[in-house]
Amino acid sequence: MPIPTPFHSRTSELNQGQEWRHWSGYLGAGVYEMFHEREYWAIRNAAALIDVSPLFKYEFTGPDAERALNRIMTRDMRKCRVGQVMYSPWCDDEGKVIDDGTVSRLGEQHFRVTSADPSWRWFKDCAWGMDVEIRDVSTEIASLALQGPNSRAILEKLTEDGRRTTDNSPSSVANLKYYALTSTTIADIPVTITRTGYTGDLGYELWFAPEYAVRVWDMLMEVGTAYGIMPAGLAALDISRIEAGLVLIEVDYFSSPRTFIPGQKSSPFEIGLGWAVKFAEGKDFVGRKALEAEAKNGSTWATVGVEIDWVSLEKIYGAKDLPVQVTGRANRSSVPLYVGHRQVGYVTSHTFSPILKRYIGLATLETQFAKPGTELEMEFTVEHHRERGRAVVGKLPFYEPEWKRG
Repeated sequence: MPIPTPFHSRTSELNQGQEWRHWSGYLGAGVYEMFHEREYWAIRNAAALIDVSPLFKYEFTGPDAERALNRIMTRDMRKCRVGQVMYSPWCDDEGKVIDDGTVSRLGEQHFRVTSADPSWRWFKDCAWGMDVEIRDVSTEIASLALQGPNSRAILEKLTEDGRRTTDNSPSSVANLKYYALTSTTIADIPVTITRTGYTGDLGYELWFAPEYAVRVWDMLMEVGTAYGIMPAGLAALDISRIEAGLVLIEVDYFSSPRTFIPGQKSSPFEIGLGWAVKFAEGKDFVGRKALEAEAKNGSTWATVGVEIDWVSLEKIYGAKDLPVQVTGRANRSSVPLYVGHRQVGYVTSHTFSPILKRYIGLATLETQFAKPGTELEMEFTVEHHRERGRAVVGKLPFYEPEWKRG
């Protein structure tokens, strides 16, 4: 049975329809209002507060902490400086992805890793014989994502280092770079803030002891009221992460230990994370040999963005005297993609983008058809009949505002 997060006393009061999703053993709010629209627009136009406590969290400490992570992650952890966050997948011996997450370097011998699935046993096995302690601290840390163009202004109002000094020098929150972290306080509460998130917008994630959860939530909501803050559920988050081109485990790819057949496994290159694979000298990470061979010989599949032609949708729905019925929440169903009579891939996540006013999706395609501009057809079921709408391969992300990294 799912259990509540440290913020449940607040999230349950605000959840008007009591719609919850099962997230890693916890209750995650699907939507707070009866519809997700205002929550989505809070992410894109103002600020949204998202409970991300169900993420798994692991801490690596000791003389071999960096060495252990360098063996596990495809990124070169030797280049991760104190105060920096790196995003990385980790793979099995065949170079197939087990999971992906962030690695925060809190000190010279202290790292924190987030993941969607439990990974403690795998981390321990990979670090066998090394002088490193690996602890599952998932229940010891509450987590909030503050996302949206007004998120920085809210944090500057709240944090100790967000207050201007006597010489009017900028605060560290104002100067916090993309994928960097800082340790500060909100009132008297120690908080680690990372400039990370899963929305593709300006955003931060806050990490602190769970006994302070309600106080931090209340302070963020109080200060954020002037900036249009709203709690946002997983329905709004799902739309924004598709717009940002961010893959979701068990939806856009499957964790290799959970698969039943080899064809269900994916490499980092196949899920759009090839940029996070570093064949650095002296870095012998798990799966390196297989990934070196794939880098040389090419990948079978590629993850791309597809945009569906709206006029073609109007045509196939109009033939049944219906308006186009694809707006609303994101869809996680797998839908075939064709070139002519041949199926060449499938869409894994698709949604109508409110800010782009387009129907978009993340897709897995045979690499020969993954070039931007390639014309495809996507299957739609209209009144129990299979129809096809026109689609084209596009570049990811679909949406990336200039203030995201600025």
